[in-house]
Amino acid sequence: SPAKHLDDALNHLQRLEPRLAELVELRFFAGLSVEQIAELREVTTRTVIRDWRRARAWLFDSLPRAAHS
Repeated sequence: SPAKHLDDALNHLQRLEPRLAELVELRFFAGLSVEQIAELREVTTRTVIRDWRRARAWLFDSLPRAAHS
């Protein structure tokens, strides 16, 4: 199922890039804004945006093609 694929991909990302996995959880599941995450992490919004792009690209590449539809 798509939810299982996403969970597997997030677990894999957690092992490889814990910071990016946490960012996905904060944005997607907790619904925090870029500004809120930047403040929480004490980084610039630019850093959060850059990491968010990397995390989304990594997840997109990691999910089976059928899950993209």
